[in-house]
Amino acid sequence: MAKSTIDDVAALAGVSIKTVSRVVNSEPNVRAATREKVQKAIDKLGYHPSQSARSLASNRSYLVALLYDNPSASYVIDVQNGILAECRPAGYDLLIHPCDHKDPELEQQVVSLVRQSRVDGVVLTPPLSDHENLVRRLMELHISVVVIAPAQDAIPCSSVMTNDEEAAFAMTSRLLEKGHKRIGYILGHPDHKAMANRYQGYQKALMYQGIPVEKRLVVQGMNSFESGYYAAEKLLLSENPPSAIFASNDDMAAGAIKLAHKLGKKIPGDVAIAGFDDIPAAEQLWPGLTTVRQPIVEMARQAAQLMLMQLRSSEPIVQHQRVKSTLIQRESV
Repeated sequence: MAKSTIDDVAALAGVSIKTVSRVVNSEPNVRAATREKVQKAIDKLGYHPSQSARSLASNRSYLVALLYDNPSASYVIDVQNGILAECRPAGYDLLIHPCDHKDPELEQQVVSLVRQSRVDGVVLTPPLSDHENLVRRLMELHISVVVIAPAQDAIPCSSVMTNDEEAAFAMTSRLLEKGHKRIGYILGHPDHKAMANRYQGYQKALMYQGIPVEKRLVVQGMNSFESGYYAAEKLLLSENPPSAIFASNDDMAAGAIKLAHKLGKKIPGDVAIAGFDDIPAAEQLWPGLTTVRQPIVEMARQAAQLMLMQLRSSEPIVQHQRVKSTLIQRESV
């Protein structure tokens, strides 16, 4: 069977080729009834537009880049799935590229990637989302930029973030309600500035109850399973160990659970352990991890929506959206 063409779609829908092109490219100024008629013709004929032809006609690549530097594979997959859920129906493909946020040549490497791939837009995840110079450089090249989970909304582009501080306050308060007065805290990677907001929530919850923050109970982690294991070792093998540990992400909380099991400690009887993010492993661990569910997929979807909105607009659009996280109670607390 011959492959359907744009002419076939136009003939079946009774519209011009230009109208079909507008519908395919998700352009505005097409009546809903006409758009529906064209879409029905596309579905019936199984029409798939040529990516190269679309690019030539519109001077776009219909390609969005996702740049990341994060040791959590589940986080990157969730962001990828969220962006694809919005981009695929709009006819955009996704380029996924790892970066080293500490590389002194980062800006130049990203600029080279953008020029070679001709991407229309870039989505940045932490800690790249706090790299203001990189954002400004991309904007100078007229590349649409959206950042996910920046520490603040001062970066001059659209962003999607969650209520990290408020959620960490709620988790710490839950531990306090369970009778824990000495709560150890495993800090996130120092370059992930949004992690600092979680630590602020922990501190504020303690101060709200009149409990001083003990520096001995705060240990640096690096967002990885291994760093959580060694941070928990410092806490649980100390002279006066905490009765609870709150890790600022689930990977580190999982490391803490492994260490507690190795030491023969009952969870939550001897030590309660909580995390943040609600990665898939959080429910699979034993005991199940009490954590904060960060709506990563939804944040990524909204980031993609903001990106598509920018690409369809002739005027610059900057919006800051906030998605609420929720506390998930399981057996570890």
